[in-house]
Amino acid sequence: MSYRKLGRTSDHRKAMLRNLATDLIINERIETTEARAKELRSVVEKLITLGKRGDLHARRQAAAFIRKETADAEKKQDALQKLFSEIAPRYEDRQGGYTRILKIGPRRGDGSPMVIIELVD
Repeated sequence: MSYRKLGRTSDHRKAMLRNLATDLIINERIETTEARAKELRSVVEKLITLGKRGDLHARRQAAAFIRKETADAEKKQDALQKLFSEIAPRYEDRQGGYTRILKIGPRRGDGSPMVIIELVD
């Protein structure tokens, strides 16, 4: 199994992906770099698959990954609740491919390729 290291230590990378996944679940669309989006895609698709399972163990596994220390304490509950009550039922008949990556061009500061990653409808 290979993955992108994204120039970070393993703890930093895991924390960053948790933050991005929580933000994507809450907002359903975020702007980030192409490399981060490609890594985030696999993380979010696994979380949505947990949401589709919907049992207590899947809920606890998702709760362990979704960010707890957000700006608001209820944001985590919002993200977890939204994942299981809104997002997962939307993809009940779909076998994967829950996210879409749209290229939007280079970042102005360093030229890094930027994308929008969103949940498909």
